[in-house]
Amino acid sequence: MAGYEKDLRRAERKVAGEIDPGARGIVVAVAVLVAMVSLVLPHTGSANGLDVLTMSPDAITERVAITSRVFVWLVVVFGIGFSMLALLTRRWVLAWIALCGCAIACVAGMLAWWTRNTPGVGGVEPPSGVGVGLILGWIAVFVLTFHWSRVVWARSSYHLALEQQRRQENAAREAATLSLYKRLDAAAEAAKNDDKD
Repeated sequence: MAGYEKDLRRAERKVAGEIDPGARGIVVAVAVLVAMVSLVLPHTGSANGLDVLTMSPDAITERVAITSRVFVWLVVVFGIGFSMLALLTRRWVLAWIALCGCAIACVAGMLAWWTRNTPGVGGVEPPSGVGVGLILGWIAVFVLTFHWSRVVWARSSYHLALEQQRRQENAAREAATLSLYKRLDAAAEAAKNDDKD
């Protein structure tokens, strides 16, 4: 029985390291697709997301700030890369990393938007405001953050059943131990009474 229990524990650990996104997986896949599309759309003026990522001449002409570049890198690495890996492998760790990176990307997206609408040093205005690519990318990372948080913290029915089974086993062990102690106490009490007689 101990050998089977060891195998069951190993299987339980393996299942605990996996996620089951269910219908949320489709929403996450669509959000990843939107994040990918946002890279080819203009983020500001004539500079699209790929220009911002590589800091091409268009991005330099548009005076793209470091916050925009950080945001685009976060979208590529976490919003697209880790999200796709987590969906494909269904590993909890990858989903957790995607969640953390997308949450940071939400803040970076807000800062990128802010820098496109704020005068720079010496009152130099950015040549153009926020583009549709930046807006779509920001919405995509918000959706990814929400859904990854739900997936990461969700417990599957299998996990809940295992927890219930563990609780029942522990309760049965405690009851058996308590019963044994009561019998031992009764036997000791009986032995004392026999010694007195």
